[in-house]
Amino acid sequence: MPSSRLPLRTATTLAAGLTALTLAAAPVHALTAPAPETSATVIDHHDKGGAGQGSIAPLKGQAAGAPSALTASAQVTRSEAIARADYWVGKGLNYSWTGSYQGYRTDCSGYVSMGWKLSAPGLDTTSFVPSGVASWIGKGDLKPGDALLNDAAGANGHIVMFDHWTDSSQTSYVAYEFTGSGVHHRTIPYPYFSGYGTYKPVRNNSIVDDVVRRPSRVGVYHPANQTYYEGNNAGGTLGSAMYGNPGWTPITGDWDGDKVSSIGAYDPTTGKFYLSNDNGTTATTVTFGNPNWIPIAGDWNGDGRDTIGAYDPTTSTFYLTNDNTNTAVNVTYGSPGDRPIVGDWNGTGRDAIGVYHPATQTYYEGTITGTTLGSAKYGNPNWTPITGDWNADGITSIGAYDPTTSTFYLTNDNTNTANSFVYGSPGDLPLTGTW
Repeated sequence: MPSSRLPLRTATTLAAGLTALTLAAAPVHALTAPAPETSATVIDHHDKGGAGQGSIAPLKGQAAGAPSALTASAQVTRSEAIARADYWVGKGLNYSWTGSYQGYRTDCSGYVSMGWKLSAPGLDTTSFVPSGVASWIGKGDLKPGDALLNDAAGANGHIVMFDHWTDSSQTSYVAYEFTGSGVHHRTIPYPYFSGYGTYKPVRNNSIVDDVVRRPSRVGVYHPANQTYYEGNNAGGTLGSAMYGNPGWTPITGDWDGDKVSSIGAYDPTTGKFYLSNDNGTTATTVTFGNPNWIPIAGDWNGDGRDTIGAYDPTTSTFYLTNDNTNTAVNVTYGSPGDRPIVGDWNGTGRDAIGVYHPATQTYYEGTITGTTLGSAKYGNPNWTPITGDWNADGITSIGAYDPTTSTFYLTNDNTNTANSFVYGSPGDLPLTGTW
């Protein structure tokens, strides 16, 4: 199964049978961040403010000094901007508005341009806002990856990348800056050291907040009293709720896009779904598919909200809807006797389909167009397949539930068991979600 841990080497289309894929581990490269400077660092005149900046090279047909159309930023997350800025700390770079490193000018604005992923060699302090790359913001809006800008020209201008406030008083902050004495990560009084011009908060228009991912957790459904139990992946219970009627099939999903899974139920005799946003009150009732199809749920279009789907086990056909009403996709995938599974197999932000083949305990990760991305064998006969993003890395992994011992087995690499624990009682059905 493909992921950042097990990259795909070969792919095949799923026809009447299922073909396993060859997988191999990928090397991991990490950068060691240098230690930040301490507050005891001596800061003299040479360590503050700008020290001259290079001009922006015009494109063909532009007037000299005009901002380049190529300076528009690619999307950059806040943590990425900070990591890029941090990489230059401790490199021993010399400040020079005619020099460069990694294609960017080795001056204050070239440094921040690099952190913001602007086109090399970077803008200067007079151009960030007029070019449309950045906009002025308020002090209270400052977040990691924003900046404090003195938009004067030449050596009178300067820009520093904001990291974080030193405390709740917001009288000083930790920032990254390139001055005449090199690249620093240090504490600066807000808005900047006195005597070096006027500084105002500014934001790259293409910076985005980091996605805060919630790990998937398991739970169980107790058919005898239609009770859902939300677990904590360690054998404990976070919450419980009664919902539905005897004989209904439990289902979970983030129906309203609040990043928290809620419960639901499917009546196999009528083909009706009952979805709750508060784990108690029916928010939506939907008839979709035919009686005795297998209910599924996922974020098929990446809008942050789970919608329903159904799997016809007699024809191995998936039916998916993006609005809980109309069929958006229907695709035949798998073989008779397979069980449907769902997950974001490659971190795209969209869920896709898959199947579990009980005869061989093999999981097959598919696409909504009916091709196979990867496969892995895991578990023992008669175990129930489950899927989830157990370590919150954005990629769905597999797992299994042993109904005879009420034991969950979770893997983060689709191979080795990362976590196993007993939860529930005999006869319970496994659940997964972001509780």
